[in-house]
Amino acid sequence: MFASVARARLANSLVARRAFSTTRAQLSSPYHYAEGPRSNIPFNPLTRFFFIRYWAFMITGFGAPFAIAVWQTHKTRP
Repeated sequence: MFASVARARLANSLVARRAFSTTRAQLSSPYHYAEGPRSNIPFNPLTRFFFIRYWAFMITGFGAPFAIAVWQTHKTRP
């Protein structure tokens, strides 16, 4: 009885003493990338005509399947 209580107290004290900590990211590391706004996207939204190119890309990507479906539906059968 006393042995199990002593083991439980010892286990609790070991867990309480254990210190979990993290270190700051090393900026000289080759695996660390820049942080902050617009740093996690593969394009630069601050360039000139970005929004025109963005919307052209979105309209093309979204409209292409519908345009292909219409073309396939209306083409003549041999």
